[in-house]
Amino acid sequence: MPVWLLILATLAGGGIGILIGRQMMAGVRAKHEQEAEEKATAILKNAELQAETIKKDRMLEAKEKYLKLKSEFEETTNQKRNLLLQNETKLKQREQQLNQQAEQQRTRESELNQQRNEIAQQKNSLSQQIEALNKRREEVDRRQQEADRMLADQVSQLEKIAGLSADQAREQLVENLKAEAETRASSYIKNIVEEAKLTATKEAKKVVIETIQRTATEHAIENCVSVFNIESDDVKGKVIGREGRNIRALEAATGVEIIVDDTPEAIIISGFDPVRREIARLSLHRLVQDGRIHPARIEEIVAKTRKNIEDEIVEIGERTVIDLGIHGLHPELIKMIGRMRFRSSYGQNLLQHSREVAKLCATMAAELGLNAKLAKRAGLLHDIGKVWPEEAELPHAILGMELAKKYKENPEVINAIGAHHDEIEMTSMISPIVQVCDAVSGSRPGARREMMESYIRRLKELEELAGNFPGVTKCYAIQAGRELRIMVDADHVSDERAGVLSYEISQKIEKEMQYPGQIKVTVIREMRAVAYAK
Repeated sequence: MPVWLLILATLAGGGIGILIGRQMMAGVRAKHEQEAEEKATAILKNAELQAETIKKDRMLEAKEKYLKLKSEFEETTNQKRNLLLQNETKLKQREQQLNQQAEQQRTRESELNQQRNEIAQQKNSLSQQIEALNKRREEVDRRQQEADRMLADQVSQLEKIAGLSADQAREQLVENLKAEAETRASSYIKNIVEEAKLTATKEAKKVVIETIQRTATEHAIENCVSVFNIESDDVKGKVIGREGRNIRALEAATGVEIIVDDTPEAIIISGFDPVRREIARLSLHRLVQDGRIHPARIEEIVAKTRKNIEDEIVEIGERTVIDLGIHGLHPELIKMIGRMRFRSSYGQNLLQHSREVAKLCATMAAELGLNAKLAKRAGLLHDIGKVWPEEAELPHAILGMELAKKYKENPEVINAIGAHHDEIEMTSMISPIVQVCDAVSGSRPGARREMMESYIRRLKELEELAGNFPGVTKCYAIQAGRELRIMVDADHVSDERAGVLSYEISQKIEKEMQYPGQIKVTVIREMRAVAYAK
């Protein structure tokens, strides 16, 4: 084959190859472009799906935030609404109190008007008596003139009959008249004094009797036992607990003795402190109603009850001053007045005694034309020293006077409190009224019992003696002072030390105290291990 044909064939094949290669490259390029478009389309779809998902998430978040804000707004609104309801209730109560005070004020104004009328009547009566005295004085002057004339006649006759000189007759006549005048004057003074004594005695008896008649109060002897009534005797087993652990926990928490015996449907609570007995009684009531009676629950209920009793003390004090119409008392004095409810004096309830003395003082002061409000205030506070928060060696009248000074009471009230047992000198008319009314209230038959005060004092001294030993946390005198139950700190007192401590306390009681029979000293050391599962 010629060379030129080979070259021509080669060139032709190369051109054909080039054309075929270009065709193939164009197809590959088109395929790549198509794939790129498909990828772009897929990316756009994914982006749209992601955008839609993000949009839905944002909408859900916004909706949740809206619901949360709505809930918070509703909660805030409810709180404000409750606060408004509470304020409205307080305002209504305050309005009722103001209405009561206004009614009491109107009553007092009516009493004052009545007293003014009585004073006006007495003034008219005194005016009439003064007029009668003036007439009588004129009559006396007239008779005196007649006596002088008769005396002159007698003098002239004596001079003639006796042959005496005028000076001698005058001296003799003066001596005779002087002796006669002295005799008549002494007789007249004696009659006046006797009449004044009789009148004063009658008037004093009248005031006291009218005061007592206008103040009628029931009296009840306070004792050292409270009875808790139960529906059935099955409750006694729950109160005692397994091996007596419930009753021991209740006695340790309240400081009283719980007596569960054969008395049907009754549990006896014994203790000299009325506050402890009341705490024990209310705690038993709540435990029986709840049904869950075990040591931990007992301690919880006793703590809550003790807090409720403190609140009740304040409420009793406020109710007492409102009932008596006494205003402006310091809150601490009001709290002490509430504590009087759980205090007795010689067996007589101290709050009842103080209320009665306040009413007696107000009535007697009104009868005598003195300040009835001030007398009532002094009568209510006269025994405030008996509920002094700390033990002190001073008499209760002096302690009460110091309390009244501390809380800036009226000086007349302070003097009446301090002087009602003659510890200080009386400087106002209210002081003897308080003293008399205190005696009237305490001297009624059955109002007081002398042995109660010394008995309670002995039990308190017994508890204080044991409480001074190191390691002692609580101590309670129970069974009418025949047993002293002492709780010690397990971290500071060992079992061996507990036995020694009971012996030391018993020896100190024998040396320093006077008591009937014997006293059982029981030292209780309890170890508790507490852990929390979280």
